[in-house]
Amino acid sequence: MKVILLNHIDKIGRKGEVVTVKRGFARNYLIPRDLAIYATPQNMKRLSSIQNQAAEEEEKLIAELKKLDDKIRNLSLAFVRKVDEHDSMFGSVSETDIAQELAAHDITVHKSQVLMDKHIKTLGEHTVQIRLHKDIVSELKVLVEKEAKEASAEEPEPAPAVEEEPVEPELPAEEEAEEPELPAEEEAEEPETKTEEPILTEDEK
Repeated sequence: MKVILLNHIDKIGRKGEVVTVKRGFARNYLIPRDLAIYATPQNMKRLSSIQNQAAEEEEKLIAELKKLDDKIRNLSLAFVRKVDEHDSMFGSVSETDIAQELAAHDITVHKSQVLMDKHIKTLGEHTVQIRLHKDIVSELKVLVEKEAKEASAEEPEPAPAVEEEPVEPELPAEEEAEEPELPAEEEAEEPETKTEEPILTEDEK
């Protein structure tokens, strides 16, 4: 079945082109999504107008992508990765890593536009191609650096021990010997004076 494309579709064609596709693909995908119209005699009369519009849009797109190409070529992305003692990297830098880092610089590309034979697994500077258009392929500088090892905190040297003079234990202050309290002198009791009865003789009794 022949259709007229209204949008660019990868591996199918560009806007304004007349292409042949499977009937089910046209009926279930292209036509419902307004990506194409049937190449009927009536629609073919619109073909020239569709192609002119597509050419204007393409020219405008090319101008924008050339500016983007310049921006990418003047950009350098840096990635930090862990390495072992031989500077062999743990992990790598992938298409997804690059697409995400470009997004952080306000450059939107799909990871499929990042052209890499294999992921980057070595330190240093690399050049990666970014396909912006079938006729525009930009180049991006990618710098991979090793992660700095955290400096171990140096333990402070212990201060030299200062010999302390022995401190003599304080002895309890000697308490002044208190003189025992003497009992108060009791008042001398006066001896009871016994009145001696006179001895009577028998004549006086």
